[in-house]
Amino acid sequence: MDPEIQATTEKVREASAFLGPLRREIEKVIVGQTAMIDALLIGILTRGHVLLEGVPGLAKTLAVRTLASCIHTSFQRIQFTPDLLPSDLIGTMIFNPAKGTFEPRQGPIFANLILADEINRAPAKVQSALLEAMEERQVTIGDHTYPMADPFLVLATQNPIEQEGTYPLPEAQVDRFMLKVVLDYPRKDEERRILDRMSGLAAATASRVVDVPQLLAAREAVQHVHMDERIKDYVVNLVHATRRPQEFGLKLDGMILYGASPRATLFLTRAARAHAFLQGRGFATPEDVKAVALEVLRHRVILTYEAEAEEVTSDDVVRKVFDAVEVP
Repeated sequence: MDPEIQATTEKVREASAFLGPLRREIEKVIVGQTAMIDALLIGILTRGHVLLEGVPGLAKTLAVRTLASCIHTSFQRIQFTPDLLPSDLIGTMIFNPAKGTFEPRQGPIFANLILADEINRAPAKVQSALLEAMEERQVTIGDHTYPMADPFLVLATQNPIEQEGTYPLPEAQVDRFMLKVVLDYPRKDEERRILDRMSGLAAATASRVVDVPQLLAAREAVQHVHMDERIKDYVVNLVHATRRPQEFGLKLDGMILYGASPRATLFLTRAARAHAFLQGRGFATPEDVKAVALEVLRHRVILTYEAEAEEVTSDDVVRKVFDAVEVP
């Protein structure tokens, strides 16, 4: 192994030492759902927001709350509802009669970890207010702009089956989420363990085992994970294949309305490095790219009405892209 890569791997192993205790604490509460836990950790390690989609009862909210309880940071759960106002999210100006002036009162968005529960139930104005915080990492109240604390991460949940009273997320906002994780039901053996664990009188809890300096050091290590030039080309080819599928021999004519944006290329690279970090490696492989590509691309490939009529999903298209693009 190249000495430089070996040195990076040693630094990664040192910086990732907290992952073992962190996973053990999370697993005290959450049974299974490894993909969701990995996605949340990748989001924290790369400053990438995460969208969790699944039917009620799959521990989406519990997983985020458990992760927050393991980290020495501030946490806010915001329940999104149709009557939510932007001021309920970011804050507003309050008149101070003693001074005769208006003073800013910050809203719950000013926390390190934000759980945006049922995010698709809030109207467009609230989504727009959240968009500034997610992308610019700042919030404007009155004439003043306030930076968000670091780390700042939005972990959102949405229910795909109950559409009454919901507002589909704007494409511009969906694109700000690094990962979209679609959750499935637990296996039978996992559900049996859930039954045993949750049927007791005392609910399982997780302890705080990670502090902010550890997270910042881990982020720094993730940025230095080595990625070969051929793997970078592989990432670019995967994204480009969603825009020009015919160049890769894919017969998807009339299926794709819009391919993934350049943001997908950046997010896929960062997520692949973070996945390698989770494995304790100082270098990324094509398997790291494939492990995160579906979560990065599925919400960025917009299909035509013809594709929807034929019941083709964005996941189907992304998997066909995997098969068509040559792996280095």
